[in-house]
This record gives sequence, structure tokens and C-alpha cells, in this order.
Amino acid sequence: MNGVIAINKEKGYTSRDIVNIVGKVYHTKKVGHTGTLDPMATGVLVVCVGKATKLVSLLTATEKEYVADVLLGVETDSLDTDGNVLREENVDCDQTRIDQVLKSMKKTYLQEVPKYSAVKVKGKKLYEYARSNQEVKLPKKEVTIYDLERISDVFYENGKIRFQIRCKVSKGTYIRSLIRDIAHELGTIGVMSGLCRTKQGEFELKDCVSLEQLKEQPTIQSIAHVLSIYPQKVVDGKEEEMILNGRKLSNRYNEKTIVFLNKDHHVLGIYQFDEEEQMMVPWKMILE
Repeated sequence: MNGVIAINKEKGYTSRDIVNIVGKVYHTKKVGHTGTLDPMATGVLVVCVGKATKLVSLLTATEKEYVADVLLGVETDSLDTDGNVLREENVDCDQTRIDQVLKSMKKTYLQEVPKYSAVKVKGKKLYEYARSNQEVKLPKKEVTIYDLERISDVFYENGKIRFQIRCKVSKGTYIRSLIRDIAHELGTIGVMSGLCRTKQGEFELKDCVSLEQLKEQPTIQSIAHVLSIYPQKVVDGKEEEMILNGRKLSNRYNEKTIVFLNKDHHVLGIYQFDEEEQMMVPWKMILE
């Protein structure tokens, strides 16, 4: 079984839990997800099965869209409401100021990753340092916030402020960290109180299957279908043999990226044009 399936992850499950469930349903250990969702988060989790696992890095690199709940006036060790509360304060900022800050955050910047994350420092995951109370310098990663807007009213409750945002971000963006940074720009503290990934690349929430539906072994998307965003070419004979051997090809198709399939429409590999060599060279070999 080779292909890709988009799951609507429920709250309380880790991304690894979903991978294990998919593996059991399709009777394979060759399963991988394309972007971690925290246990408290819901929404689109794209899972690759069989030879489609070779697409994990490609699909992980796509832009992602989220709807998130913001709580201002609270700080936790995990940057969300699942963590231990470190401090609280009353917040005083109006809707106009909030919208100004959200607009200013649409940019590329260096984002400090959460200490409760799987990012590795000196071969050790950050959450392992955090759980053993070891201090470590948190790395920063370049992220891009393509779009960011408030999609709810602003609610004032007992000195705290709540509202909901929608954002479109680059690979590697932590929404928990984004909310922390929004709060800092507002001169206060803040955490994420809810999160739903609504889109990842071409995969949308409305097209995802639930865990209940997954148990019925729904048809998964073929590798060729997932790669239909690229030009595709069916080959046979000598050209197919060259691709199977990972050989370079002339750029007679005049494409920057092309997916080659055999006559049964199984994906052989993805080739890209090399400017220096002026040839099509193997990018990802699938050999389905």
C-alpha cells in the first residue's frame, strides 16, 4: 500500500499516535507524518504510507494555515494552556491596538522555538532538557507569517483578553511562539488556548477523514495524485530504464520539475532541471 491520507486529528492524540493507528490499519510500519501537531491541537495531519514516505520532506515544506485561540495575561512553561502557569497579569489593550500588532507581525523574522518542543540541541530534544530542569539556550529559526488576522470579537474576562486568529505560515513556525511574540508586541504575556490546522499545502480540513472513518480503511490518495501539482509524463522503454537507474536526462520537456510515471501510472521519480548541467537530474526517486 503506497499513498497519502489526510487525517482530521482529534484533541488528545499525539502525531505519533496517529502514525501508529494508520500503520495498524494498513498493516505496515512504513508510515510517516508531515508536520507535528501538539496533543491539544486538532485538524489536518497528512500521513504518508509505504513508498509515499519518500515524500515526507517535500510535503512538510509546504505552507500551513491555522485557526488559533489567544489568551493574553497568562504565561506558561509550554506557551499553551496545557503547561504550568508561571505568572499572570491584567491586560489593558484595545481592539485597534491588537489589530495593529497583528498586521505588523506579517513578516519574516527569527522565532525562538518553545522549550517544550522536539527541536534538538547537541543531540538532545529540547523537551528532554525542560523535563530534567536543565537550562539550555533556545535556538531561533527563520519563519514567515504570510497572513495573520483576528477572526473573532475581543473578549475581556477578569483582566484577561481572549480572541481568535487565522494565520498562514511557513514550515517550522510554532503558533505557540507566534502568540507569545504577539503578546510581547502588545506589552504583555500570552498563551495559546486552542489550535486547529485548517490547511497544509493542497490538503484542506474538509477533505480529511476522521479516526472513525480511518478504521474502515478508506482509499488513500495515490502518489501520482498527490504529485499532480507538477507536470507528469508517462515513459517506457529506454527512457524508463534510464530513470530506474537514476540517470540524468536531457530537458526535452522544457520543465523545471517533472514527475515520471510508467505505463501503469506508478510514479518512478521526480526530476528537476539543473541550471549548471542543463540536464534533468533525479530529485526524489520513488520507484513505486
